[in-house]
Amino acid sequence: MRQVINLNRNWAFSKEASELPQAFPKNWVLVHLPHTWNAIDGQDGGNDYYRGTCYYAKQLLKSELPEAAQYYLEFCGANSSAQVYWNGKCIGVHDGGYSTFRVKIPEALQEENLLVVAVDNSENETVYPQMADFTFYGGLYRTVNLIAVPETHFDLDYCGSSGIAVTPTVQGESAQVRVQVFLNSVKRGQSLFYGMQDSEGNTVGEAVCAADCTEVMLEIPKVHLWHGRKDPYLYTAFVELRENGEVLDYVSARFGCRSFRIDSEKGFILNGEPYPLRGVSRHQDRWGVGNAISHEHHKEDMDLICELGATTVRLAHYQHDRYFYDLCDERGLVVWAEIPYISKHMPKANENAEAQLRELIVQNYNHPSIVVWGLSNEITMNGSDADLLETHRRLNALAHELDPTRLTTVAVVSMCDIHDPYIQIPNVISYNHYFGWYGGDTAMNGPWLDRFHETFPNLPIGVSEYGCEGLDWHTSDPVQGDYTEEYQAYYHEELIKQLFTRPYLWATHVWNMFDFGADARGEGGENGQNHKGLVTFDRKYKKDAFYAYKAWLSDEPFVHICGKRYAERAEEVTKVTVYSNLPTVELFRNGESLGRQTSAEHFFYFDVPNLGESHLEAVAGEVTDGFVLRKVDIFPEKYRLKEKGAVLNWFDITAPEGYFSLHDKISDILETDAGKQLFLSFAERLNRKSKGEKIAGFTVEADMLKMLGGFTVLRLTNLLGTAGVSLTKDDLLSLNSQLNQIAKP
Repeated sequence: MRQVINLNRNWAFSKEASELPQAFPKNWVLVHLPHTWNAIDGQDGGNDYYRGTCYYAKQLLKSELPEAAQYYLEFCGANSSAQVYWNGKCIGVHDGGYSTFRVKIPEALQEENLLVVAVDNSENETVYPQMADFTFYGGLYRTVNLIAVPETHFDLDYCGSSGIAVTPTVQGESAQVRVQVFLNSVKRGQSLFYGMQDSEGNTVGEAVCAADCTEVMLEIPKVHLWHGRKDPYLYTAFVELRENGEVLDYVSARFGCRSFRIDSEKGFILNGEPYPLRGVSRHQDRWGVGNAISHEHHKEDMDLICELGATTVRLAHYQHDRYFYDLCDERGLVVWAEIPYISKHMPKANENAEAQLRELIVQNYNHPSIVVWGLSNEITMNGSDADLLETHRRLNALAHELDPTRLTTVAVVSMCDIHDPYIQIPNVISYNHYFGWYGGDTAMNGPWLDRFHETFPNLPIGVSEYGCEGLDWHTSDPVQGDYTEEYQAYYHEELIKQLFTRPYLWATHVWNMFDFGADARGEGGENGQNHKGLVTFDRKYKKDAFYAYKAWLSDEPFVHICGKRYAERAEEVTKVTVYSNLPTVELFRNGESLGRQTSAEHFFYFDVPNLGESHLEAVAGEVTDGFVLRKVDIFPEKYRLKEKGAVLNWFDITAPEGYFSLHDKISDILETDAGKQLFLSFAERLNRKSKGEKIAGFTVEADMLKMLGGFTVLRLTNLLGTAGVSLTKDDLLSLNSQLNQIAKP
């Protein structure tokens, strides 16, 4: 009978070693898995985290392991390439940092055995991802197991799969369930016992056949459907390999019975009913931990996503831990699962993209939560070419070959021409739009989608990313690009009203549920992170925008007063925003009612006299929320953005009245002839500084500057620093001096 032994404890680790050890290295650092070597330097900014080869070593004693005919090592995540050595001999290589892979131990065990794994996250042109807005944490950051099996066993060599594939098809009140297994070294006289149980443990189907009968069809007469968050009902299929009445090996898989389709007018349809997919994207990493997270971390993430009321989650931009897919099955979240074919098409990595897609699908085939396989993300950032298109066609064909039951999709970069042929390759598409943050304004989102839908009425369209950064900066007059919690909340209010009222959108996913590590970033005053999350990187604080979604999506009554981290204000009358999923809210100041409001949009705005100390309480039905507001004479500087390590701070910038400065929006400056001429010259200088290379995937030109019109000049220059274009303080002061000569219209 198979046995699984966890190997997470007591590994020796070295970042300095340059060759394989011949014996267990007692002078290396002792670590326990999961582990990453970039937990700190991958989150502190500067784009200087260590990328290279590190070594893990573990001693295994034969006497401590069960007797078996064969042994396999199972790695659930080694980022991004791994070479596995057993007693000095290389027994396996794997490229791709987010999927499970296994390596067979090819020889009899010695009494003392040395396992060494060389893990490498260095830059290359053959393994995805290499260019993306997140940290590529290196390490053995998920579980490692040793699996002991008899000579005949369910296949452990097939793409890291579980050895069992379950395909339910709903037909009226019943479901036909195909159960397929993969076996090694079958012998005469062996048999397979197939069984199915409901969630209460009752048998609902079974069959017995010879071991060479690796596929059966079973029926569930009165099927209980898996219906998302409303009713995530699961069955279990299991198969026993038997010989002379003894069970030699065993595999099982939970599954759900559901039907779905995506309609270009009605959106997502689950079990014949409209089921709007409104949710979030998720990165797996955490503050101070990186990607080496525990099951408790996964569960906390799931609890927060469910509290929000989301019905879907996009698991970006890579294969996530199988435990989290299990949680999605259990909690009823509809999943978009994807591979890290992202941002930069690399012709030398085409085989790797196909291998990662194969592993993603084969390893996660049984999860009812998954409805679409994501082929790529923003891959046309450098434009589209013949090789990129052909790669997508191959990936799309491979996905449908491996799994005819699900659809394919891509996340399209905002600037991609809607007539690009690559958009027509998958079954459905979504766009990554940041109007209102990276250029444009919030009002552009809905009309853009309407125009696309009018142009391609039969192609389902969704929004795979939208969001803006919000940190612990605050203002009563939020504007695009100020990184305040107040602008982030305003942005999401506007996007919710536009996106959630368009039923043709097959899915919408906020970018992102959580702040995440992006070591190349240097903006917002806290470097090394992307702060678009609705929840902070450490999961300790739910930003106000979190509650805007909770007001629209959750059922449990609540009320939330925004701005609690902005408790000291200078204005005589201040606006206080309240969110609730109940229709009516009343706000009290020091026990006195400031009025009762009703809103179908779940957002309530009150003008509050700001005198002395104000104890505010919002009441909606039986629920309340409150905080204390204090009047101050001068706006507190602790609320104003201060860039960490900024080349130039806001207070260094001269801004004569009636003239432009670095604080002004590019769109306003471009409306003047002198401003347009200055920026065309500025773009030429930037392109010279980048030495002919595209900046973050783009050439800076007039059209690009126009798209970024909502940025202030200072914010644009900060972002250019993130993209690797360094501007000195003198550069910026010179540009500001020239802007100071251009009169505002």
